[in-house]
Amino acid sequence: MCDYSLHDVASRPAKVGDKLVSTQFPNAITRGFADPSQPRVAVCLMPGTELAFEKEVECDASFRFLPTRKSTHKVARFRQVNMNRPAAHHDALEFPDGKIVLVTDLCEGQQATVLQLPSSGRPAEEQDEAEVPENASLIA
Repeated sequence: MCDYSLHDVASRPAKVGDKLVSTQFPNAITRGFADPSQPRVAVCLMPGTELAFEKEVECDASFRFLPTRKSTHKVARFRQVNMNRPAAHHDALEFPDGKIVLVTDLCEGQQATVLQLPSSGRPAEEQDEAEVPENASLIA
C-alpha cells in the first residue's frame, strides 16, 4: 500500500526482487519507496512484504540538530499502523527486535530489495490493531 499522502503520485505494486530506494516524492508530504529507474513512481508494498537493506537502516532525528538514528538491522517487514487515524502516516517497517519506524522517517537514498511478498493480498490481523503515535519513530 502507499501512504495517504502519496495518492496523487503515480504508483505500482512491488514485485519480488525489486530494487528500491527511499525517496521524497515531488509535491508529497511523505517519503516512500521508488525504483531508481523510475524515481517519480511510488512502489507500493503490501503488509507483510519483507525487505533487505544494503546498510543499517537510518532515520531522521526527532529534531534536525540531532544526529540521525540507525537500526542495527538490515531486514524489515512492511506493515501499516495507525489505521484508525485517516490523516496519520500508516506505512511502517517492523524490525526483528519488534521496533517500528514510519517509512516517512527514513533518510532519503537508502537502498533495499524486496525479498518476499505476503502469501495473500490480505493484511494479517495483527496489523489492524497496531497504534503508533504519528510523530514517533521507535528506533532508539
